[in-house]
Amino acid sequence: MDNSNTALKELKSEVVISVKNLTKKFGSFIAVNNISFEVFKGEIFGFLGANGAGKTTAMRMLTGLIHSTSGEAFVAGYNINTQSEQIKKTIGYMSQKFALYNDLKVWENIRLFAGIYGVPEKDIKRRTNELLEQLGLEKESNTLVKSLPLGWKQKLAFSVAIFHDPAIVFLDEPTGGVDPAARRNFWELIYQAADRGITVFVTTHYMDEAEYCNRIAILVDGKIEALDSPKNLKIKFNSDSIDEVFHKLARNSTRNSD
Repeated sequence: MDNSNTALKELKSEVVISVKNLTKKFGSFIAVNNISFEVFKGEIFGFLGANGAGKTTAMRMLTGLIHSTSGEAFVAGYNINTQSEQIKKTIGYMSQKFALYNDLKVWENIRLFAGIYGVPEKDIKRRTNELLEQLGLEKESNTLVKSLPLGWKQKLAFSVAIFHDPAIVFLDEPTGGVDPAARRNFWELIYQAADRGITVFVTTHYMDEAEYCNRIAILVDGKIEALDSPKNLKIKFNSDSIDEVFHKLARNSTRNSD
């Protein structure tokens, strides 16, 4: 699977995330240090970094959960510091810990989040049935989520996160803990979302997954040390894989935790 050869010129018609000199300090500690980049509509944008690189802090700023110390960023046209509530209504979000309720049934989770995301009541039942069919979960509709295999939980959580057709979906280490086959299946869902025009902003520690992105930003100690397509990064750093590129950049990192 290789999505890195998608013509970026086709994606650059609309900027949906714009970040300029964004910085976040916690006391004297600079978690995110003066980063700048743009993400385009329909792009799969990978955000890579070891523990402590600053990627989680950056994502929390972009999703409106915390304010920046300096710099600016706009997500779907909204200012992250002054319009965080509008951002939350425009995006989807999935964390590595999932947002599903284990003690609710599959269909109950879908309907719950559809309501939270503001999907019209008249559309929820029809779209819930369509989603269950798409995922092959019709027979599991009344199953408690906690009884599903991890891979199915991930697919359901992602589908719920984009149920309201957000402009952007943020995925924080979404495939942690599952086998390679399940991860590949999950990435097929990501491709389908991008084909629908949904921008995907994803953090991952699996370097093979980074190869699936249109472009990758690699953070080291709060700074973006490289940003380009997987193909171009491998050429630039004379490497056979993104894993090799990452280790060349991250070997001088001094941080231990995010």
